[in-house]
Amino acid sequence: MRSTSKTILLHEISKLKSKQDQWNPFAWYKQMRENNPVFYDAEQDVWNVFLYDHAKRVLFDHQLFSNKKERSLIPVPRVNNRSNVNFSDPPEHRHRRALLAQAFTPRSLKEWEPRIQAIADELVADMEGQTTVDIVQQLAIPLPVIVIAKLLGVPSQDREKIKAWSDILFYPYERETFGDIADQKARAMKEFQEYLYPIVQEKRKHPADDILSDLTKANLEGEQLTDMEVVMSGIGLLGAGNETTTMLISNMFYSMLFDQPGIYQEMRADSTAMPKLVEEVLRFRFPVAIDRQVAQDTTVFGHKMKKGQIIIAWMGSANRDESQFANAETFDIHRHNNQTHLTFGAGPHFCLGAPLARMEANIALSTFVKRFADIRPVEGFEVTEHLIQSATGQSLKSLPIRVETA
Repeated sequence: MRSTSKTILLHEISKLKSKQDQWNPFAWYKQMRENNPVFYDAEQDVWNVFLYDHAKRVLFDHQLFSNKKERSLIPVPRVNNRSNVNFSDPPEHRHRRALLAQAFTPRSLKEWEPRIQAIADELVADMEGQTTVDIVQQLAIPLPVIVIAKLLGVPSQDREKIKAWSDILFYPYERETFGDIADQKARAMKEFQEYLYPIVQEKRKHPADDILSDLTKANLEGEQLTDMEVVMSGIGLLGAGNETTTMLISNMFYSMLFDQPGIYQEMRADSTAMPKLVEEVLRFRFPVAIDRQVAQDTTVFGHKMKKGQIIIAWMGSANRDESQFANAETFDIHRHNNQTHLTFGAGPHFCLGAPLARMEANIALSTFVKRFADIRPVEGFEVTEHLIQSATGQSLKSLPIRVETA
């Protein structure tokens, strides 16, 4: 069996075995906040924090908790080049991030809004006449991957290949099958690189209005990025750009059906409620965690942490910390501070794609709400039959819902 020493296995820390528990880890989060808010996992030599203030400190304080790390829970094969915003800290990280940030400015996103709207219109129009739709397969998966493909300047007809590669790259490792999964990831990464490389070469010769073209012209430390550095940046954006947004859109509909049934009618009556729903879903139903490496010996959280150890901030738990969010276990879109969740991270590594993900989610919801008068669960729905293993534990691979046309 290939060594797993550089890969942290989250489910071995939580010990959550069943699909149901991995889909809903929130009872375990609560137990850890109350009984083990700072928890050392001796098997993997990993510290874990579950409270809001602790998680925020880990994310913000790069001098104490560095993103330069030898081990990680990120399941994507590690490739470090000058354009990689992972595994780096300020000031180096700031230069790398600036290369990609121009694509996600408010002005850039404003230009993209009508294009995203047109894609959402087409996907929702295709549902016309159906009484049952699979919101994951028909909206949550295709919308983000089409958008990020267009944003990058990659042929949108290749979206199924892109999605397949992304799924493999983000699939979590397991100890028993580590070698097989690592081989699959290496193969997917190689195919992805070979697919993008000629596209990048063409962009360098004939730039267009897209991110890959911008990256071929970008300047880092007085030099242009190599073609392979542009390729690797593209893979990072294509993968991350659809994974989180697919989960957000899927979870929005799940929350409207099961976390607060009936709230769909509020969305129809008041469009200003939609961004609030998006933020509450991000707070309430995202079991996400981020790792850092302890950069120096510290007792900042009351325990002796040694330089070189890994620490995990469980943001999905921090987002339900009662000291930050009153009645945190209740789904409430009118919570005054729900946008202070940590799902997109915090500090220098705050997710670059967060504004795009929010825009896509709001457009997807508003477009759907205009077309359909109501939604209901299908009879006999069992969530465990619709889950697939993902980097965060379990996520929805399908969500059939009954719809009524407006």
